[in-house]
Amino acid sequence: MMKIGVVGLGVMGTGVAQTLAQAGLPVVAIDIDEERLKSCSKEIENNLRFRGLFGSGQQFENADTVMGRIAFSTDRRMLADTQFVIENATEDWEIKKELYGSLDKICPDECIFMVNTSCISITQIAGLTQRADRVIGTHFMNPVPAKKTVEVIRGFHTSENCVLSVERLMDRMGKDIIVVKDYPGFVSNRISHLFMNEAAFVVQDQVAEPSEIDDIFKKCYGHAMGPLETADLIGLDTVVHSLKILYESYQDSKFRCCPLLQKMVHAGLLGRKSGRGFYNYV
Repeated sequence: MMKIGVVGLGVMGTGVAQTLAQAGLPVVAIDIDEERLKSCSKEIENNLRFRGLFGSGQQFENADTVMGRIAFSTDRRMLADTQFVIENATEDWEIKKELYGSLDKICPDECIFMVNTSCISITQIAGLTQRADRVIGTHFMNPVPAKKTVEVIRGFHTSENCVLSVERLMDRMGKDIIVVKDYPGFVSNRISHLFMNEAAFVVQDQVAEPSEIDDIFKKCYGHAMGPLETADLIGLDTVVHSLKILYESYQDSKFRCCPLLQKMVHAGLLGRKSGRGFYNYV
């Protein structure tokens, strides 16, 4: 039986673990924080119990059955018999460096490392391992269970067999993939963060209110969400951090972070997760 490791149980890792378990796959969910493990377990259980209340008419497996497929632990050694590991740790190079050195020793040689990152180079991460041909980017979108498509990033050494194996796994998860080449930010974040950053500059310059900016994108361009709503959903601290990675990677002034964004992060206005960003959520 295939077993999948999920490392890092923030918003994205929690969604990935839930989606895998719903697809009938055994999951080993790893985080360094015991409280985070409990919170993740409770969140997934609530999601499963309430998903039938939205009028889709679809029949779902019992929540307890799905939860029974997920083993929660702080012990990375539980990944020793996994076929895939999906890593969702903080976008911090020092954290990635320590983590992949550890995973490379623990996981079987044939295990594929799937990097759920939004900006960091897959080729750079692969260089931390002895399996560069089995390291691939899988940029899931939020919320993971509801988003149909995943941006898959082929690193310099990523093999065709690796891509095909990941495609089969994604199909099992009910996901389509779009495969792109490896440059920092890939396609989605390289473009979307320019939108969010420039929208913040527009607010800073008092050209328009956040709701007006977002309405233009929704009502004129047909976007489901405006750039500032999206930034609040992602977390303004995450947006700022990603912009810094993009700026350092390309040395291009177009990725210079808007001072207003940085100021809001310093003030603790991080978006939905803090209750206030460009909008109030409390």
